[in-house]
Amino acid sequence: MDKFATLEPVKLYASFTTTAKPAQKPAQRPVFLGRLPQDLHLLVLARLPIPDLPAYAASSRALAALVRDADSNLWKTKWNALAIEKNQLANVLDELERKSNAKTVVSRASAPPTLAVDDDFGDFEAADVLTPPPDEMGDFVGAFSGVHISPPSNVLFETPAAKDSKDTYRGKFIRAFNLLKPLLRLLDSPPHLVLSQLAEAVTTPTTPIPLLLQAKTLRLLSFLLSPVVQPVRKWQVQYMSLRSAMDRFDANLLAAFDNADGKADESAMRDAAESSWQVWDGAGDWELGKVWAEKREIFYQTGDWNPLDNFTKDGGLAFDAMDSFMEWVLRAISEHGARAVRIFPPPSQVLLSFADRIANEVVGEYVTSLLSRARELSTDTYLKSVAASFRESWRMVDAILEAAKQRDDSNIPKTRAEDIVYRMFEVNMDEYLDEEAEVVKMAFDSICKGWDYDSSSSLAKQEAARFLSSQNPAQVKRNVLGAFTNLLLLPVTIVPRTVGAVGGALMTGGSAAVQGISMLNPARWGGTTQNENNNTYSRNLNTHGSSLLMDAEDDGGLLHKRGQDSVSLTQFETLSPTPLMSAGTSQQPPLSAASTVGEDTHQLDLLLSLDVALELIHADREALKRVETFAGYPGHYGHRVKDTIEELFILFLQGLGERHVTTGFNKATERMRSYKPAEHHETANVAPLEQFFELVHIGDTIQSMVQVYFDKELAPHIDKTDFLNAVVREKKRFENTLDDSVAAGLNAGTEVLMNQHPAKAH
Repeated sequence: MDKFATLEPVKLYASFTTTAKPAQKPAQRPVFLGRLPQDLHLLVLARLPIPDLPAYAASSRALAALVRDADSNLWKTKWNALAIEKNQLANVLDELERKSNAKTVVSRASAPPTLAVDDDFGDFEAADVLTPPPDEMGDFVGAFSGVHISPPSNVLFETPAAKDSKDTYRGKFIRAFNLLKPLLRLLDSPPHLVLSQLAEAVTTPTTPIPLLLQAKTLRLLSFLLSPVVQPVRKWQVQYMSLRSAMDRFDANLLAAFDNADGKADESAMRDAAESSWQVWDGAGDWELGKVWAEKREIFYQTGDWNPLDNFTKDGGLAFDAMDSFMEWVLRAISEHGARAVRIFPPPSQVLLSFADRIANEVVGEYVTSLLSRARELSTDTYLKSVAASFRESWRMVDAILEAAKQRDDSNIPKTRAEDIVYRMFEVNMDEYLDEEAEVVKMAFDSICKGWDYDSSSSLAKQEAARFLSSQNPAQVKRNVLGAFTNLLLLPVTIVPRTVGAVGGALMTGGSAAVQGISMLNPARWGGTTQNENNNTYSRNLNTHGSSLLMDAEDDGGLLHKRGQDSVSLTQFETLSPTPLMSAGTSQQPPLSAASTVGEDTHQLDLLLSLDVALELIHADREALKRVETFAGYPGHYGHRVKDTIEELFILFLQGLGERHVTTGFNKATERMRSYKPAEHHETANVAPLEQFFELVHIGDTIQSMVQVYFDKELAPHIDKTDFLNAVVREKKRFENTLDDSVAAGLNAGTEVLMNQHPAKAH
């Protein structure tokens, strides 16, 4: 082996400097017919009247082949312009063809007899002047038949072979054109004769539903006399005559419909309605459907219902009057709406237009008067009236959908029915959402100010909490949270109604909140010997003289009932280890070292209150449930409703955190730092530190209540995993603030504990 072949270097990797470009398909070159592209010729042909096509096709063999191309865009566009398949007008052509064939048979029968001619070459054997080929159009019958021109050998383009099948666009269009063209001559007659001549040309005494067939014929002629087809050169003049005839025909149908409506003849009403829908030009409102709706008596009987009947003599709300009003509205929708579905064609959507008019002219006017009066009474009454009136109006949706079931092809989705109520109520949404947030903000401020005032005036006289003194503090917390969770399951009254006694006391709204406050009393599970009848404080949340019963559909239909042993709203008293906004005067003797301190320590465990937290949650939940009534709103107001729901919870966290929890812990920290162990040397325990531990238990319970409230009420409206969400961020800030407050208090307590030993040593 004297020599070795030299190895060529091999590229293992592609170069980073050059990027591989995908292979691009070469652009298709346009096909030219003469000096112009084929597409340009097609555009010209599409804008030519039918009589001018032969002249254009005679310009060259290539153009003639292009015109005779059965599947070209030219014939496809003209066939689609007739909209025969889309509007189910094929039966018109079938009827015209049947009558044309019958005339041909009669013409053959009445033609004079002919003698046989000795035709040696057969040049005239296939000619039939009575029935020309179906693929020929009147102006150039036989122009290209029997002629075959072979292209020269040096032709630069191909000429597609003509297809004469009736299944092609060209074949179908020529058939329709030949059947409809004789009718165009009738449009040149005097206006008062056009309809009668068209009816004679289309229908026969045995034709079923002659009105509908005439209407479809008029509609098909309107499609034929269009700028896309241009069947004749004077198509615009004939179209004006046709439009005049269609208007006269529609007026006759309206009279026939009114006559049938007076007789309650739904079959005749349906024929007239479907025929009128066929000749409607689509501009403005459909006259027949509009006239039918205007004659319904519901629009002229609104004076029988007074919106002010929904208010009691003392300014309260009782929506029994609106219940009766809506029952009347729903009966009208059920009766007239169901008939509209049966007699009117589904594309007309008369049921929706009828319901929309009821919503705006009947229900909308009623609601506007009701809300105007509610606004005059109070903002709270206004907010409750808005949510209640919307809930009542929403009953229209079910009535519309139920009426639509009269016909399988009614094509009325649920969203279209809901949009009717949404559009009606949009005028009230901006003011309502703004007021809801403002009222909640003022309620939180009032609760916190009341607590600050009462706690500062009578705090030293209150009884200490019982978390630490109980046998099982963890079980106490679980019981408190369990009772609070059950409290969140209680309904919030959206539609208030005045009722009598129904088997005992009925508890909703404020009474449910009172019962919830009692269930959150840790002393009930703390294992202490506290007397349940101790009148430490008494609170009455009753604000209305009458009982309010929630509608069965409100908040899942939950109805909270009490038996004969239930206490009434005016008799209920709550016992709590922490004071409410009105404190009692009598005191139970102290039961622990935590309560044996002097007045200068100001019991730290009374700086926070579960009752205040519950009051804030209750106020926020009532507003939240009202706003949730509008949670399904689409579009702009849907976003506003979602933002308001988040804003309500953020205001709640700010009120609870900044105005109550943080303030309480700050006061506790300051008092611990001012505590002097030397002045309390007879006490074995560091009282402020023990009280602060009790305060931490209360704060931890409040945080757990906030978490339960968040999971139950707000989590369905937001994404809990979205750390950029305003609610999630505010909740995290609340938790961090609570942790920081506890840490600051523990630091102060540690200093107090460290100062205790030097004082004892001294």
